[in-house]
Amino acid sequence: MVADIPELKPRDFELIRDLAYQKFGLDLRQGKERLVSSRLGKHIRGGGFSSFDEYFRHVSSDSTGEALTAMIDSLTTNHTSFLREQQHFQFLTETVLPVYLDRPKLDIWCAASSTGEEPYSILLSLCNELGQRRTPDVCIRASDISTRVLAVARKGIYSAERVAELPPAWLSRFFLRGEGRSQGFYRVKPDLAAKIDFRRVNLMDSFPDSVAYQAIFCRNVMIYFDQKTQENLVNRLGACLEPGGYLFVGHAESLTAIRHDLQYVKPAVYQKPVSGSSIKRRAI
Repeated sequence: MVADIPELKPRDFELIRDLAYQKFGLDLRQGKERLVSSRLGKHIRGGGFSSFDEYFRHVSSDSTGEALTAMIDSLTTNHTSFLREQQHFQFLTETVLPVYLDRPKLDIWCAASSTGEEPYSILLSLCNELGQRRTPDVCIRASDISTRVLAVARKGIYSAERVAELPPAWLSRFFLRGEGRSQGFYRVKPDLAAKIDFRRVNLMDSFPDSVAYQAIFCRNVMIYFDQKTQENLVNRLGACLEPGGYLFVGHAESLTAIRHDLQYVKPAVYQKPVSGSSIKRRAI
């Protein structure tokens, strides 16, 4: 018999809400009590906690940080797919890539990589467009706050259903087809997968390096943040772009209400000005 989930009291919700906001920028507004109770119920049952207060104290005192990461992983949705919002990949190959063909290296950051479909989509789109060209060398930093989804992403193994939206030619060119026990699965070829550096990054913390990226994908993550957190993040991401570099956000997201230095290019695509003459303004 499955144990009942204890009541989520108003004080419990406020404690969890404040912790999620302080550590991860997650904006759990009033009205999300049922979601919090449902999403965290598995941790309550699995850990044998008698109350949300006891669970909160466990998360707060866990020195490894694993309980905190598991909590935020449960409160957010890691929904992704290959070539999701395909217009971005088309823009990347048709507009962005030609500018950097004479470069020896192309650095791109996928700032919310989830289970890996997005960074692999970036890589495969660029490799397909480059064909037999050896330059630029595509190097992708892929980060996420969840160690669970990063473990999946590093393996680069996906079911036939997950890769069904990819062009058939890509499957034979960029993937290894599973046999025997692995039948029905596809694995990104190791030499390609090696071009992606997966690492855990909390977007609320200082960023791990000083690379000037030509493009940053930060899609469908700012929907969890309030306006202040969005503005802070966008400006910090903009600082990581080289002049002329591009920021891609989700089509359900908008920078209209926040102040930033980026220029609007098209829906969900912004560019860092090449000159230093821009002034801080709201996006059009």
